[in-house]
Amino acid sequence: MYRFLLTPRWWGINVFVLLAIPFCIFMGSWQLSRFEGRVQDHRAATAQAADSKREAARPLRELLPVDKATSGRQVTATGRWGKQLLVPDRTLDGRQGYYVLTLLRVDGGKALPVVRGWLPGSPDVARAPAAPSGEVTVTGALQASETPGDNGVSARGGLPAGQTAAISAASLVNLVPYDVYDAWVTLNTADSGMKAVPAKAPADSGLDLKAFQNLGYTGEWFVFAGFVVFMWFRLVRREVEFARDAAMGLVSETEAQDPASSPV
Repeated sequence: MYRFLLTPRWWGINVFVLLAIPFCIFMGSWQLSRFEGRVQDHRAATAQAADSKREAARPLRELLPVDKATSGRQVTATGRWGKQLLVPDRTLDGRQGYYVLTLLRVDGGKALPVVRGWLPGSPDVARAPAAPSGEVTVTGALQASETPGDNGVSARGGLPAGQTAAISAASLVNLVPYDVYDAWVTLNTADSGMKAVPAKAPADSGLDLKAFQNLGYTGEWFVFAGFVVFMWFRLVRREVEFARDAAMGLVSETEAQDPASSPV
């Protein structure tokens, strides 16, 4: 009754099934490993953030360039405050507001973007406290430059003068008259009544949308594998039923040899 499995047509079906199932399982396992890797990165980033708050601050030059190992580390820098900008559309503790970003000129004039704090409401230059004059030393968490459109960073343009959507050297290069570090710092203690901005986890190290996409793809690939098995058994069952019907004279010999040609 099952000799049809050895026909050329079924050889093709069987080979496809034998290749498709392990491929789907492999892809599902790979996506699951990607999700598990992101979970581990998230745990490591959380532990690193907690450790960084207890460690001694290190000079800026020792922690550059910023990567997953140095992001969130405590850094110290000395210089003089320069141009001040506002960063709109920033949420803190569930409230909408803006960052007060001031450029700290260090190392012969090169500028380090420093978030001195957060204020609620719409950006208002009059409400943003001016930076003190004279030489200062700041301490805070080192952060990688932001990418517009990622992790809640606004990508909109056409902002009023004195505002920037993202904190990055690429975004600031046309707004300030000096070179800018490809990094920024958020102060541990905010200035002048503002709220301190918590350090962000390094890029691709949190349980973000990408992580749950990996988990969703995992389920999809395993569903595909199950669907292939289901369809194979369904086709086999249909072929067997046609063979039985042919043996009982309920269908013609031609239809029994090629069930696909028969009406469903």
